[in-house]
Order: sequence, then structure tokens, then C-alpha cells
Amino acid sequence: MKYALALAISLSSQQVAAHAPVLSTEAKTADAPYVIDNAEHSKAIYAILDGDADFYKIEEDQPFDFYVGLTAAKVGDCPLPQTFNFEVLDANMKRIDGRDGRDFEWWPWFEEFGKQWYWVGPEIGENFASTTVYPAGTYYVRVFNTANSGKYVLAVGDQERFGLGTILTMFGTIRETERLFWDEAGC
Repeated sequence: MKYALALAISLSSQQVAAHAPVLSTEAKTADAPYVIDNAEHSKAIYAILDGDADFYKIEEDQPFDFYVGLTAAKVGDCPLPQTFNFEVLDANMKRIDGRDGRDFEWWPWFEEFGKQWYWVGPEIGENFASTTVYPAGTYYVRVFNTANSGKYVLAVGDQERFGLGTILTMFGTIRETERLFWDEAGC
């Protein structure tokens, strides 16, 4: 415990090059979306489609750098089991942007901080960073695929500075995401 606390204090004083992991396996509906606070702060939301699309809500009172991207766990030499799509919706749930994962060439990538392989999918931005400023307002991100099934990671934001509280909870979240997303036998 002392070692973990010392490591957390050390890391909190520097910029950590990773999206803060968040595990959210419950349903995220249009009426009860997952609320993304501080949309510019980087987060990797590990989620599972279980029959319906997932919805995320962003509310910002000032213009903000907008980044959204999709990844999926790469398990060994297994091929990507399915792709995922996303749409950005305005406050009235009208589509203003989006990406179709079926039309994108997903590519393998090793993430240094978490020491895991991912399939990288479509993004609004470039190289995990924002290239777009959105005006203040309310936005929704809808993640889906044809069957509305499968495990994915929604990356949001590109400011990678984490406080002590985030760092202390990251280690447990990383272990749980490894168990749920990578510890699978075979393809």
C-alpha cells in the first residue's frame, strides 16, 4: 500500500500519457446517458453493447476542444470480432457528425501505459487528439453497431492530466478492464 501511494503521488505531479480508464458496463440510454464531465479531459470508457446503442452526454458552457474515438481490445492474434460506429448528436438528438466503423480500416496499436494491445477505429480528431472546437452546448455521442453487441472503448478528450484521486483508482480499474476485455480464451 505504501508503494502504491508513493507511486500515485509521484505520478500526480507529472503529466501521465494515457486516457484515464473508466469502466461502465451498465446500459446507457438516450433517457439516462452516461454523463461525461469535463469533455476535454481524456478518458477511456470501457463499455459493452448489450442489445441497444449506448448514449453519452456532454454539456459544456464554453467552446471546447472535441475529441472522440473508438477502440476495441485486441486479444492475442484474434481478428477484430466486430466494428463499432458513433454519431455525434445535438441537444435535440439530431445527427451533426459521426463515423462508420465498417468503412474504416481498424489497425493494431500497443498502449504503453496500460501495456495492452487495441484495435484502433474511427475518430473525430487525429492521432488521439482534438482537431475540432465545438461551441458551448449539449451534445450526445451514440455508439452502436448492426447487432448492438460487443465490447468497445470510447476515448474522449485529449488533456491528459490526472489528479491523485484518479491515479489511485486507475490501478483497480485497469485490473478489472483487463479481466473483462482481454482475459478470454481463444478467438
